[in-house]
Amino acid sequence: MEMSKKSILVTGGAGYIGSHVAKALHKRGLFPVVYDDLSSGHREAVLFGDLLVGKTEDKTRLKEVFEAYRPLAVMHFAAYIVVPESVTEPLKYYQNNLAQTIALLEAARSAGVKKFIFSSSAAVYGEPQETPIPEEHPVNPINPYGATKAMVERVLADLAAADPEFEYVALRYFNAAGADPKGRLGEAHDPETHLIPLLLQTALGKREKFFLFGTDYPTADGTCIRDFIHVDDLAEVHLLALEYLLEGGRSTVLNCGYGHGYSVKEVVETAKKVTGVDIPVEEKGRRPGDPPILVASCERAFQTLGFRPRFDDLTYIIKTAWEWEKNRRY
Repeated sequence: MEMSKKSILVTGGAGYIGSHVAKALHKRGLFPVVYDDLSSGHREAVLFGDLLVGKTEDKTRLKEVFEAYRPLAVMHFAAYIVVPESVTEPLKYYQNNLAQTIALLEAARSAGVKKFIFSSSAAVYGEPQETPIPEEHPVNPINPYGATKAMVERVLADLAAADPEFEYVALRYFNAAGADPKGRLGEAHDPETHLIPLLLQTALGKREKFFLFGTDYPTADGTCIRDFIHVDDLAEVHLLALEYLLEGGRSTVLNCGYGHGYSVKEVVETAKKVTGVDIPVEEKGRRPGDPPILVASCERAFQTLGFRPRFDDLTYIIKTAWEWEKNRRY
């Protein structure tokens, strides 16, 4: 078992975003300790650090991990993320996303680890009342998935208020996309529900057609607009948040996006150009709960962390995802 004085515990580090963050930690000279139950993550995605298989509700196992590695901080990605499933199986989501996070926090506190970075979501906002959406926007999730993220944020705020040494950063993701440009890591969800992978899988013939839900929204071309952030930029936000906490930063909540969006039709057309495939698209009616526009206000992340995007380019995002999709490792 490899040890390091600069270990970071990465729960859910065998998943899409967690594995890219582990890569970024390694590049920065830190040692990622990936803790994952592999229920949706992939053993092959753990290219850096150590992989420890376990559940975050296993207090004995967590105690051993904290004692062995003595991490400087926890980055918590482990969660179920399929919104429709959260509606039909809410208890599964509350148990995994909320109860297990509380168990993780208890283990971290017992080990004296007081720096915590949480993978939250724009789903905490619910139906947006303004756009771009600022962090001060009311938190009013419209599904159990978003509710679990909002509840964990509340737990973190209460814990920070009770313990002056405990500090956290909750990062509210908008739409993570793209892949490792070297093709080592990428999206591999089952089921896949995200726009860009669905398009690219259709381009490869793995799906018969791409379904476009809603063409009558109050946007320029009638389709929804979303704020896509390349996963490597998102990983950089996590490293900046870690540095911020380790240098004495106070608890905060930050949006993670680029502050502007692309419509679904724009994404479709860009994917056709990147792949060279005339991707078959079937237009369907709106899905319930899809807001016309979801774009982040990112000024707080820019100012608090000094974050400056490097990959704010839809073509680049889709190119990296396409190279991954064509040569998937897992």
